[in-house]
This record gives sequence, C-alpha cells and structure tokens, in this order.
Amino acid sequence: MARRIDVTGAGGVRLAAWEFGDPPKGDPPRSGTDAVIPAQSTGGRDGLAPPGSGPERTSGVLLLHGLMGRASHWASTARWLSERHRAVALDQRGHGQSEKPPEAAFTREAYVEDAEAALEQLGLAPAVLIGHAMGALTAWQLAAKRPDLVRGVVICDMRASALGSASQREWADWFKSWPLPFATLADVRKWFGEDDPWVERPNPSRGAFYAEVMQESPDGWRPVFEPEQMLKSRETWVYDAHWEELTQVRCPALVVRGLDGELGRAEAQEMVRVLPLGEYAEVADAGHLVHYDQPEGWRAAIEPFLDGVLAR
Repeated sequence: MARRIDVTGAGGVRLAAWEFGDPPKGDPPRSGTDAVIPAQSTGGRDGLAPPGSGPERTSGVLLLHGLMGRASHWASTARWLSERHRAVALDQRGHGQSEKPPEAAFTREAYVEDAEAALEQLGLAPAVLIGHAMGALTAWQLAAKRPDLVRGVVICDMRASALGSASQREWADWFKSWPLPFATLADVRKWFGEDDPWVERPNPSRGAFYAEVMQESPDGWRPVFEPEQMLKSRETWVYDAHWEELTQVRCPALVVRGLDGELGRAEAQEMVRVLPLGEYAEVADAGHLVHYDQPEGWRAAIEPFLDGVLAR
C-alpha cells in the first residue's frame, strides 16, 4: 500500500507523491487507475506526513516515471526499496493524480523544479533519484543543478542525443492513431500490447503498462493525461542533446538499458564515459519499459549500485 502526500511544485501546481511503506503480502491486480496505490490520508499539515510517522528508513529514494507514466508504475520497485529505505514515487505534472492545468508550464525547468520541490518538501535529501526515460533526464538535470540534494542517480533507458523533429512528428501521428475511447480495459491491453503499429511482437506487459494510465469516462476508457500536454512536455527536450549536463553530474550514476530498448549499447556506454562517476548495466529480455518488463532483472541490475551508494 502507499499513501498520498501533496507537494507544491513550480508555479503552484499541486503534485501527488506516493510514499511506500511495508510491502503488501500480494500484488493487487493491475487494472484501472488506482488499483496499485490507493490514496490514504496523510494526517499531516498541508498534506505532509507528520514528523516521525511511519517506519524508520535509512535514506531517501525518489522515483520519477517517464512521459505518460505514473507513480504506480514504480510499485514493484518501491516495495522492495521500502524494506530498507524511504521510497517515494512522484506523479509528475500532467500525469497520474497530479494537476493538469491548461496554463501550466511543461518545460524542462518546470519538471526539474518539481522534483527539487519534492525532495525538499518531503525531507528526502540527499536522495537517490531513479528515473525512467523522461524522468531519467529530469533526474540527471536535477543532479547537475543541485548536487547537494542528490547522492546518486539511476538513468533507465533515456538517450542523451537529440531525437529531432521527425521523432516529434511521429509521436503526434501516433497519438492520433489511438482508437479512443476504448470500450474496456481489455481493449486497452490488446491494442497497446498487440495491435499498436509500434509493437513489433505481442507484449502483454506493455498492454498492462498503458492500462494503468487509463480512466473510465462516460463514453469509455481514456488516458488520465492530455496528449497535447505530453507533446508539449516532449518538445522541450527532443530537439536538444544533453551530454553537457551529464558531465556536471558529480554523484555516482548508473546507466541501465534493456537489450531491446530505445537506448543503444554504444550510446549508453558513451554516457557512462561522459559521466564522472558512471557505471553501466543492462537487462536481458527487456524493452523500453525495463523496470516493468523484467522486474527481477531490473532489481538485480540496480540493487548492487544502490547498496553501494546508500551505504556511504
């Protein structure tokens, strides 16, 4: 189980953070929007947990999902982390149960400031940041900006190279291809796991991943996010390379890729070379959704790194 803690992000945007305590005896089903991490009252002032509440943790870990993701995608990781550490997953602006104001900024600066605010308001710092895709970029940009808040970074399947305008057009066309609304969650799982033109072979975990970001509406199932806000978020980083910021990350950093993911081995190893304290790991039989595709392989890849960083 997890409890919701409200965080105020950049520009006053209200963000939902989820603190994971003792892991439950069994995993709840992955269906609907709140099956994995139902909200509970925090009992603290302004939505913050009262001092000293909950089990003691030796250190803080902030988990940052990728574009279109949500905090519940980290549930499996957060549960084993919470056995020894204070693990908090953040629904980033425009995602999950965080606010999605039409006038809000969806810039790189806003995302980084949100993560910075979460670390400070939750009392997690100095923390390890674990990020997937866009969340990984946020993690290393924050580590470069505020080294005092970050003791280690895990970068999961995020490229440092510019992706370019063609990539952004492909994403815009992809969103338009979604057969919205979906009649049932089973239809969601089938389309994203089998029928989506971007799927090379059947991938049930991909279907489950997208089922978690759908909510029921009067006419069927639709995403909890606004696709236009996702494109705005993406266009703030796809046109630029981010190698220079990697050189500014002074804490230990682990670059993780799935063998079938979007980050190629050569680029990943160059990222490790550029990072002052970079390390490398890869997970077999995993695609872009490394931590979701292969949770056991993911744990085996990152746990030794975390043990080393958090023991310091």
